[in-house]
Amino acid sequence: MSTLVPPLFAGFMDDASVLPPGVVSVPDAVDAHRKHQAAWYAPMMGTLLVPASLAAFEVAPRGLATGIVNDGPIGALPTAVSKLRASGAVVGQVEALVARRGEDPQPGLAALREFAAGDQDLQVYAEIPLSWGLLAALDTLADQRAGGSPVRPKFRVGGLAAELFPTPVELAAVICACRDRDLPFKLAAGLRHALRHTDPETGFTHHGFLNVLVASALAAEGAEVADVAEALAATHPVPLVEPARSRREHPRPLCVGFGTSNVLEPLTELVRLGLVNGGYE
Repeated sequence: MSTLVPPLFAGFMDDASVLPPGVVSVPDAVDAHRKHQAAWYAPMMGTLLVPASLAAFEVAPRGLATGIVNDGPIGALPTAVSKLRASGAVVGQVEALVARRGEDPQPGLAALREFAAGDQDLQVYAEIPLSWGLLAALDTLADQRAGGSPVRPKFRVGGLAAELFPTPVELAAVICACRDRDLPFKLAAGLRHALRHTDPETGFTHHGFLNVLVASALAAEGAEVADVAEALAATHPVPLVEPARSRREHPRPLCVGFGTSNVLEPLTELVRLGLVNGGYE
C-alpha cells in the first residue's frame, strides 16, 4: 500500500464523528482517528473535530491534529483551547458560529477576530448563516484578512429543515462571492455523498462534495454563477469526474474541505469514481 492521494484531495475531510448527529464516544473516535492517520489515505485526512464543551477528555487526542467546534459562547474558546493543548493535542483549528439565522453576524465576527488575534497559531473559521447579513459579513472578513486576521468563513449547507439547504444557484452565488473576496471557505452538514442526491427518508436534496469541489475550481478559474450552479446541480458523475480528474495534481482552490461523521463513506465513493486509486500503485 502507498499514500497515493492526489493534491486535489489533500486534507479534504475533517473527522466529525464526535459531533452531532454522530454517536461515537470520544475514546472510540480518538482510536479510530489514529487508525485513519496510519492508513494509506492519511493525506486526505484533516483534523479530528471536537466540541468545545468536551475539551477535557477522558481519553485525550494526544499528538493528534485537533480542531475545536464551539458549542457555547465565543468567550469560552480560549479556555477550551488551553485545556485541549494541555492534554497533548495539537490544536490548530477553531470553528465558531457567529450568529443564528436572522441575527446580525457582525458582533460575533468582532468577538471571533479578537479571539483569533490572541492566538496566531490557530486557523479560525466563522460559521455564517446563509441568510440576512451574509454579504456584509464576507466584506468584513475580507477587510479583516487584508489586515492579517486568520479568520475564514464556514457555511452550513444542510440540516433538519428544507430552508437550511441552499439551492445550486444560491450556493454558487456564495462560492463566487468568496472567490471575489479571496476568501477560502469550509462547508458543513449534508455533504455525505460525492454527488447531489435526494434523501429518500427526508426528501431533502443534499449537495455533493464532488459537485462543490468542481464548482469551486470553476469559480476560481473565473466562471460565472450560472456555470458554477450547473456543476452544483449535476446528479450524474459524467460532468464532474473528468473535470476533477484533470485537476487532480493541483491544489484544491477555494473550498478548504468539509467535516464528515464517517470518513470511509466519501473515501469509498472517490475510489469507486476512479479519482483515488484505493492505495495501490
